[in-house]
Amino acid sequence: MHSLFKKLDPPTVYHTTKHGRIVHADSLDVLERMPDESVDLIMTSPPFGLVRKKEYGNVEADKYVDWFKPFAAQFKRVLKDTGSVVIDIGGAWNKGEPTRHLYHFKFLIMLCEEFGFHLAQDFYWWNPSKLPTPAEWVTVRRIRVKDAINTVWWLSKTPWPKASNRRVLQPYSESMKSLLKNGYKAKRRPSGHDISEKFAVDNGAAIPPNLLAIPNTESNSHYMRYCESLGIKPHPARYPADLPEYFIRMLTDIGDVVVDPFAGSCITGEVCERLERHWLCAELVEDYLKGARGRFDALAGDNGHAENQPPTSNGSKGSEDYYRIPKPGILWNGHRLPTLPDDGGQRRPKTANTKYVKGG
Repeated sequence: MHSLFKKLDPPTVYHTTKHGRIVHADSLDVLERMPDESVDLIMTSPPFGLVRKKEYGNVEADKYVDWFKPFAAQFKRVLKDTGSVVIDIGGAWNKGEPTRHLYHFKFLIMLCEEFGFHLAQDFYWWNPSKLPTPAEWVTVRRIRVKDAINTVWWLSKTPWPKASNRRVLQPYSESMKSLLKNGYKAKRRPSGHDISEKFAVDNGAAIPPNLLAIPNTESNSHYMRYCESLGIKPHPARYPADLPEYFIRMLTDIGDVVVDPFAGSCITGEVCERLERHWLCAELVEDYLKGARGRFDALAGDNGHAENQPPTSNGSKGSEDYYRIPKPGILWNGHRLPTLPDDGGQRRPKTANTKYVKGG
């Protein structure tokens, strides 16, 4: 048992595995019981600041920053100097208006300016399977495009958290493969970037961008089947396992400590168990933890080292490898279009117009 866990009693231990445990308790209370500088990574997706109440509980966007400050103080205290905090946080729309709330940006500024965190890098999680929302502005009035991005803030206690992008490399694109095969003439681009001969060195894989293309679809997973078999309602706002796995791989080593204080169905714990990190997930709603237990049934018989297992034959996990965004203008073929609504879309149309307009 990791020494960290011994100091956490008496929070209710809901489930224990080889590498971690789930506690059914208030996450702030759990954090307050942790020793100083004992955590390598806090990987979490807290309830978002929304204008409409959700069943899993959330704070109003206008009050979100103040609500989170006690958690921020504990994050700073328990994190090692080499550690990181990764927070997946979705945006919100102002109530009754097709304008965006700024709470998640204010949230980031608060963490950096008031608590001294450093913004190591901002990431953007693009969900290719996201439905066209918010429907009122996107599919009814047609005055906005669908909102398919979450911000993911990677923060650190010092400017130098341990990290390596070699853990999350991606296959080369076909154009890069062609360049490596046919050669490249070193030169300075019009932008001023000096592309040296080193650019054509084959390093085996490409450094990924800070845009993460991960579909959030989970219709037939072990977790969903487990919940269905026991009549348990699944957690309504789960992030896909590939999201925490990306950062757990890049920012921690085997045996490091990862904490998720807003665990939900404990996806973070499931990933850590596979990757042999010590982990702790805290969740206040017991109904969500009933389903979380099912995540570890499938892992109980897996004694292999996940990081050392070979990839599939095509280097992927067997799902779709690439998600593409169409080039802007792919349907632009003219400019004789209906005029824009002079009221900015305030008048709601009687019926939604979903037909493609030629040239638009």
